[in-house]
Amino acid sequence: MPRTIWSGAISFGLVTVPINVVSATENHSIQFHQYHLEDMGRVRYRKVCELEDREVAQSEIGKGYELTKERVIPITDEDLSNLPLPTAKAIEIVAFVPLESVDPIRIGEGYYLQPREQVAAKPYKLLVQALGRSSRVAVAKYAWSGRERLGLLRVRDDVLVLHSMRWPDEIRDPTELLPPPVELSDDEVQAALQLMDSLTVDELEGDEFQDRYTEAIAQIIEAKREDREPPEVPEPEQPAKLVDLMSALQESVSKARASRGEDAEVHELPKKPAKKQPAKKTAAEKTTARRPRSA
Repeated sequence: MPRTIWSGAISFGLVTVPINVVSATENHSIQFHQYHLEDMGRVRYRKVCELEDREVAQSEIGKGYELTKERVIPITDEDLSNLPLPTAKAIEIVAFVPLESVDPIRIGEGYYLQPREQVAAKPYKLLVQALGRSSRVAVAKYAWSGRERLGLLRVRDDVLVLHSMRWPDEIRDPTELLPPPVELSDDEVQAALQLMDSLTVDELEGDEFQDRYTEAIAQIIEAKREDREPPEVPEPEQPAKLVDLMSALQESVSKARASRGEDAEVHELPKKPAKKQPAKKTAAEKTTARRPRSA
């Protein structure tokens, strides 16, 4: 298991659940360092005190708030651990809501909450089962890293998960990003739904959900280690020139079905009947129309 990030308790009314917080995710990306290209010497960042012009050790570094250019207020870890907040040492549940009522843009990193000590087993399981039966998630407050945060508690495989959440005022208003007004036909919307159906899966598994970028980087590293040429980059498929949105949608449906080994035939959606044009007048009718009235 990963190391404990934070230890405290979940506060659920008068019920207290001692827990340890551990990261729920792992980063499998290939990491690079910076090197001097001339001799491949490692390039590092050094922490230098601006007043003394010397490198300082980590043990000499602390936090501070710049009040003015001349005055800095030092803030210690002890100050942060003794904040005058009930959430400084506990994850305090403040409400329960349906999950669908929470905008996903507000949900951030996830953490597993591990029951700490035997005494936590029963209240931990109680909260897990209560959340499961209610079909709701808990909204909580907690204080980490010098600030109070909002969190979302849910159950995953009988384990409590805490997601950090953004406060409402941290979400930017997207109104200014709206495109100019346009008109869509029912046929175009129906074609988009047809494309969605062809791309619908039951679960996020399969080749489409593999990290191809990391695999490609690993192949380059292996080739260079063995002093051979890296694998050739396949030529990207050139998209067909499509004259309108409907054609693009129908072509996309066809390709999606073909990639899944399904019947690639796409039945064209019914088009709206063209407006009936008035019949052209015959030459005789035109002559009659031009004939002057008799006196």
